[in-house]
Amino acid sequence: MIDVFGAEPLSGNPLAVVMGADALTTEEMLRLTRWFNLSETTFLLSPTHPAADYRVRIFSLDREMPFAGHPTLGSCHAWLSSGRAPMKETEIVQECGVGLVTIRRDQGLLSFGAPALIRSGPPSPEELTEAIRFLRIEPHEVLDAAWVDNGPGWLGIRLASAEKVLSLDPQRHWSGRIDIGVVGPHSQGDAAFEVRAFFNNHLGTIVEDPVTGSLNASLAQWLSSTGVARDAYIAAQGTRLGRNGRIHVARDSAGQFWIGGKTYTQVTGRLQGLP
Repeated sequence: MIDVFGAEPLSGNPLAVVMGADALTTEEMLRLTRWFNLSETTFLLSPTHPAADYRVRIFSLDREMPFAGHPTLGSCHAWLSSGRAPMKETEIVQECGVGLVTIRRDQGLLSFGAPALIRSGPPSPEELTEAIRFLRIEPHEVLDAAWVDNGPGWLGIRLASAEKVLSLDPQRHWSGRIDIGVVGPHSQGDAAFEVRAFFNNHLGTIVEDPVTGSLNASLAQWLSSTGVARDAYIAAQGTRLGRNGRIHVARDSAGQFWIGGKTYTQVTGRLQGLP
């Protein structure tokens, strides 16, 4: 069990990582994911691409995901902790549903290169109305909204302040699929923005994700393109859940965003009754 994006141990987003999972079926992977009952569980397999160091399959409680951020860093941490060595000294290449994702390690952080958005642009009036109804806010409180989907399906909503983000009390149940990320600026402190992420599980119950790498990656691209954020900043997430998540965002000279955080091994063990 790996803790990802926490400012200190046991303050980020937990991830279950199953090593050596080549023999498991998709059904077994989903069954294990639901048994762990975390936001995501990952399964490490032998790579199929010659440039990849390992391959990962990422599952939420109801589906397989092509990409997710904290599972990427947590899986990389587990792979490195098992004694494996990447082909390149400073970079690890992960194979997943969106293709190859590069991960860097520098100054105690693992950082992944933000993948390109697969959906962007403003939501339709109907989609925005649905998001506002879900969040239980007034239309004038939304400063901006855009699809920021790099795999999970995020719709980004920007509010005026971190305080407004933290005050949100969204719907507890939702019948259709919904993935909403909300962001607002801090006026002081180490974090430039406060982020919250909401989605519904396979039972329709709304879940707030403690710290979300994929969302922060797409928010960085959106906020930078609209002039709201600088090329380097720290975002806070998980505050309302009693977590102390910190996501480090940086942009290199080539324009690539890197989304980083601390990772900690918290639990190790052996699964019984599986191949």
